[in-house]
Amino acid sequence: MNDKEFLENIKNGKMSIDEGLAYLKDFNFKDIDIAKLDFQRKNRRGFPETIFCQGKEDFALVEIFKAFAQRNESVIGTRASKDQYDLVKKALPNAKYNPTARIISLEYENREKIGNIAVCTGGTADLFVAEEAALTAEFFGAKVNRYYDIGVSGIHRMLSKIDEIKKANVIIAIAGMEGALATVLAGLVDKPIIAVPTSVGYGASFKGISALLTMLSTCAEGISVVNIDNGYGAAYASCQINKLIEEE
Repeated sequence: MNDKEFLENIKNGKMSIDEGLAYLKDFNFKDIDIAKLDFQRKNRRGFPETIFCQGKEDFALVEIFKAFAQRNESVIGTRASKDQYDLVKKALPNAKYNPTARIISLEYENREKIGNIAVCTGGTADLFVAEEAALTAEFFGAKVNRYYDIGVSGIHRMLSKIDEIKKANVIIAIAGMEGALATVLAGLVDKPIIAVPTSVGYGASFKGISALLTMLSTCAEGISVVNIDNGYGAAYASCQINKLIEEE
């Protein structure tokens, strides 16, 4: 909850004085030995902290999710395996999992979806990155429209959707191989584009390096590039842009 919601809960009796004091004890962050959880990030940044699940020990991951649940704080965990989800689900039955995006989610509030973010991919092999981006953006409160498998090897597919894509506040362009999707889109629209190179491709694609260099070397203006396979980072930046536009 944010500061205003906290004060309203005290005022309306939904939270007792003792509960309020306990909440304030961990106001800035909660130290649970294995991690220091930043509960104030949403107030500072506009979006809550996200749990990066990859590499975390099982016990640590479950304890982190439980700490958020104790405060009814909605949270997502990225790069999560099915085994990690099963452990979290056992402790927190309301946890959900998307195997394509590899995201665990705990949601305690219904967010109104605002704006319009277009998530575009060159091919269906890019879906694991695209769904990470799309689900993250939706969790952060954005309306998302998906345009998958519209790559440059069949450019008529992109052109059939271009009028819809132009309506977006910001576009996430996701592609592996040579990574040309973002450049082609940028030549057709007047919206900011967040380009995401993926590790999809044969040998000389160097696990996404070729797509990354193509996107960084683009001659088309208005493209920003995030790291290889970083759908989460693209979603975060896009949500900031989308939110600023909708709040004008």
